[in-house]
Amino acid sequence: MALILGIDPGSRKTGFGIINVNGSHHDYVTSGVIRLPIEQELPERIKVLVSSIQEIIALHCPQQVSIEQVFMASNAGSALKLGQARGAAIAACVSNDLEVAEYSARQIKQAVVGTGAAKKEQVQHMVKILLKLPAMPQEDAADALAAAICHAHTSASLVNLAGVSRIRRGRLR
Repeated sequence: MALILGIDPGSRKTGFGIINVNGSHHDYVTSGVIRLPIEQELPERIKVLVSSIQEIIALHCPQQVSIEQVFMASNAGSALKLGQARGAAIAACVSNDLEVAEYSARQIKQAVVGTGAAKKEQVQHMVKILLKLPAMPQEDAADALAAAICHAHTSASLVNLAGVSRIRRGRLR
């Protein structure tokens, strides 16, 4: 069993989602959106983001983290703010001794939907189906859960390639 925290970083809102992986079975644990105070300057928003992620880590004790890589937006200022939020999220995780795996949006969509060009609604729908959720998750939370699912699939593939017989509490045996 391994708890995986997925993060979809943003400078205004950051999605998070935690799944429990047991072999090829994925169970939903929790998800949500950290809404950052847009009336405050970026340093204060970063402070809220770091403390919120650290609180989630302390509450759920994930063993692994998956985060979406920055894509190049058309607005350089937005890309820089996104990069700073992403860096803050990574720092919050590594300060808790968690390894962070990074995946592009295309890799995440490919792992969950089957095509790297999937639309947001398709990701939401597949996350709902794969985790057997009663309703569609919020868009940013769905992206974070998709990042966690992508990491679970990638880790399972690497374990199979390595010929490892089993994983216990996130460690190879």
